[in-house]
Amino acid sequence: MKEKVILAYSGGLDTTAIIPWLKENYDYEVICCCIDCGQEEELDGLEERAISCGASKLYIVDIIDEFCDDYIMPCVQANAIYENKYLLGTSMARPLIGKKLVEIARKEGATAICHGATGKGNDQIRFELAIKALAPDLKIIAAWRDDKWTMQSREDEIAYCQAHGIHLPFSADTSYSRDRNIWHISHEGLELEDPACEPNYDHLLVLGVSPEKAPEEGEYVTMTFEKGVPTSVNGKKMKVSDIIRELNRLGGKHGVGIIDIVENRVVGMKSRGVYETPGGTILMEAHQQLEELVLDRATMEVKKDMGNKLAQIVYEGKWYTPLCDAVKAFVTSTQEYVTGEVKFKLYKGNIIKAGTTSPYSLYSESLASFTTGDLYDHHDASGFITLFGLPLKVRAMKMQEIGEKNKYE
Repeated sequence: MKEKVILAYSGGLDTTAIIPWLKENYDYEVICCCIDCGQEEELDGLEERAISCGASKLYIVDIIDEFCDDYIMPCVQANAIYENKYLLGTSMARPLIGKKLVEIARKEGATAICHGATGKGNDQIRFELAIKALAPDLKIIAAWRDDKWTMQSREDEIAYCQAHGIHLPFSADTSYSRDRNIWHISHEGLELEDPACEPNYDHLLVLGVSPEKAPEEGEYVTMTFEKGVPTSVNGKKMKVSDIIRELNRLGGKHGVGIIDIVENRVVGMKSRGVYETPGGTILMEAHQQLEELVLDRATMEVKKDMGNKLAQIVYEGKWYTPLCDAVKAFVTSTQEYVTGEVKFKLYKGNIIKAGTTSPYSLYSESLASFTTGDLYDHHDASGFITLFGLPLKVRAMKMQEIGEKNKYE
């Protein structure tokens, strides 16, 4: 019997060309595995395409709820944002995809896993670190880095498929390179390859509209959270995945969550992309608004550092590591009292606060008021400032002393 290889299959031109390439160069039985993270219509017709290209079977594995509950939410709770803008839409999904590829490989008794990520990007790292962490015995085939892979363009791949009797609905014309899941859609290529060029948003956007084309009237939205997890939108209780879908609809309608970023890839180069994350942007902001009320200053300070650390960990594909587990454990511990209601208005790309409440709010109106209350005596600040500023004063006195001494030398 032939050895089996599990191919991470998206249905695009790259992974479609890899099916006959694997059979020709490795003599494997090719089993395709498409991981459904919320690509929606991109999954249409995949099984017929995979089988017609030579795969023995196709798995379509729905991971949407697991993705939302166990991968997206820890990052939301941490406020994990890479380089101040990127909400990690692709980065969060790759470790889970890797996990499912390993599970199918075990089920099928496969000896290898193959992916179609290029040698220039981050995804090759994310896929392979996940596989190494979960199944170090499995062989990994990275087609674009393989010496047997000679195709360098879409035209090459189309010609290769045609030479193998495979005629597919792909053209050689250029288009944006996109990655979509329930959390976001990314866009790269075309005019975006030149940072001096403005994105053609009319041509580019998929999940919503630009702020300029959003409705002239804003829309109020109310959300509730329990222990850092969203539970309802506008009074309707929903699971996390449905909340993200609803927020995507609302955010897309009002031009929320569009970013244009030049980011630093793990492999060392800069890349420019436009990301649409309408629902994710709203969810992150709403969660932060609630945390402002319930977290103390010291916890927020450390949590900010941990959020940045988690963003880096996830971006680099190090999900299945002791450090990632430790950071997530810290974040989880901070969510015990992140419960309450958040109200905001969506208006032309903006999320405008409209009131936040929590039974665990640390905000005290009597303390914050300009009116003196029982809990705060203005005179107490004098001693506090004396002690708080003591290191500054001691240093300044020492510098004065040195200055005076230098005058007479």
